[in-house]
Amino acid sequence: MTHPTSSGSAAPHSTTPDDAEFGISRGLTNYGDKGFSLFLRKAFIKGAGYTDSALERPVIGIANTGSAYNPCHGNAPQLIEAVKRGIMLAGGLPMDFPTISVHESFSQPTSMYLRNLMSMDTEEMIRAQPMDAVVLIGGCDKTVPAQLMGAASAGIPAIQLVTGSMLTGSHRSERVGACTDCRRYWGKFRADEIDAEEIGAVNNQLVASVGTCSVMGTASTMACIAEALGIMVPGGASAPAVTADRIRIAEETGTLAVQMAKTGMTIDKVLTAKAFENAMRVLLAIGGSTNGIVHLTAIAGRLGFEVDLKALDRMSRETPVLVDLKPSGQHYMEDFHKAGGMASLLRELKPLLHLDALTVTGRTLGEELERAGPGFAQDVVRPFSNPIYPQGGIAVLQGNLAPGGAIIKQSAAAPALMEHEGRAVVFENAEDMAQRIDAPDLDVTADDILVLKNIGPTGAPGMPEAGYLPIPMKLARAGVKDMVRISDGRMSGTAAGTIVLHVTPEAAIGGPLAHVRNGDRIRLSVAGRELSLLISDEELAARAAASPVTRPSAERGYRKLFLQTVTQADQGVDFDFLRAATVRQTIPGAK
Repeated sequence: MTHPTSSGSAAPHSTTPDDAEFGISRGLTNYGDKGFSLFLRKAFIKGAGYTDSALERPVIGIANTGSAYNPCHGNAPQLIEAVKRGIMLAGGLPMDFPTISVHESFSQPTSMYLRNLMSMDTEEMIRAQPMDAVVLIGGCDKTVPAQLMGAASAGIPAIQLVTGSMLTGSHRSERVGACTDCRRYWGKFRADEIDAEEIGAVNNQLVASVGTCSVMGTASTMACIAEALGIMVPGGASAPAVTADRIRIAEETGTLAVQMAKTGMTIDKVLTAKAFENAMRVLLAIGGSTNGIVHLTAIAGRLGFEVDLKALDRMSRETPVLVDLKPSGQHYMEDFHKAGGMASLLRELKPLLHLDALTVTGRTLGEELERAGPGFAQDVVRPFSNPIYPQGGIAVLQGNLAPGGAIIKQSAAAPALMEHEGRAVVFENAEDMAQRIDAPDLDVTADDILVLKNIGPTGAPGMPEAGYLPIPMKLARAGVKDMVRISDGRMSGTAAGTIVLHVTPEAAIGGPLAHVRNGDRIRLSVAGRELSLLISDEELAARAAASPVTRPSAERGYRKLFLQTVTQADQGVDFDFLRAATVRQTIPGAK
């Protein structure tokens, strides 16, 4: 590659074709005269005080997702400064730019509805602006997958930096952290086990600092997955947001971004089929969020990889949960970091991993594990001989109720309910559930199965995390802690319970779930990987013919685009036109 020479003045007429693909000369605005395009660009950027010497360096973009609406990204300004320092120490020119920022609890109707929009924003800003590599700063649940989806489509060198987890708080000497403990205490409040004064006191302690949830929710899951994919600085998944470790990781991320730009390590060289298989192993071994498989499927789809859910389930049978974090275990992310983070887990998983997968450092995963040194005594990452759960955290179910598949987080479910047959108590949509779930006259018992329809990708829209149906008030007050619950929606990774999710096809497009009626019998067998509505095929077909479903639509805007093009859970809930045009490979592949 030919770089511009330092001449002390702009000389756009002397640039070569190679120059147009480097640094500030990359991707010139089309004015019909490339020389003038570069001349004008330099004139404007010099208005910010840049010299020709600075403009000769590799340009590293920094996607800034800081927002007052996103406390999970509250440390973004400090991270950006550290990334800039790393870039400049390595001889690059840092350029931060804003994109959409999505926070889980500040996004209506749901953050998943906006994930694809954020991915498009990220992709188009990478394409539109000159940069030789990009640092992606994300954290809260949907931001990391959105960034990796967008960067995968844009195709340039990219490296992920997460904001890091929050610290834990304390309530009456009990350690608490968002958001598994949020749900646990809210359940106590609904059951009248604690009063309004105490729930208010807990509310002040659940989020003790900026950063993402301190348990193995979706944000922590995606951080671990990103490191397993090799798209992150080794050790970058676990450092809490407010620690010096997190700032050092940010600096190293900036330095690596320059190296990647110089060597031309584009994202497709890192996000390979082997990398995705490694990430799937990690998802299972950490007891990760059920959202993780949806996001992995979407990222893989951008690169032409198809995720085989049946093969994932086979992997689950041989990949135990080894990380003792809530909601499957007892610890928090800061404990995982002190226990060695991902290196401690990856050492245990070595026999199941593709150690020759390339990482952003230019070294393989196996080489990085050797550099990490030997393990040490700790009690957060378990050995294979003493797992938290004997199989992977996620099991894939199929049957006439979910011909396209459904999933359950088996590591966080009640063992007594994992083989269960019960009577369906049906809610047609989220509004119906909200109106009736706490009614004293609701016809429900603890042995029944709660069914919620129309919270899938198109039904809500956006597949909200409403799959964690609350225990009906009268049962909660009677001491019931768990029931089988089934929906076509999602569940927060911080939640626990015997909850079947991602039923595909969804009710809103005519899936069998649409035709479940009150009083129907449903069978769940996690051991048999079965989810069945106990009626005949003929009866199910007759119900579908008698009550045809009209797919939801909208008149304008992003909602119209979303409803017309969003795919089902088994394809990552991405827009169909954003996925790669052809399937290159199915993963996990045959060994």
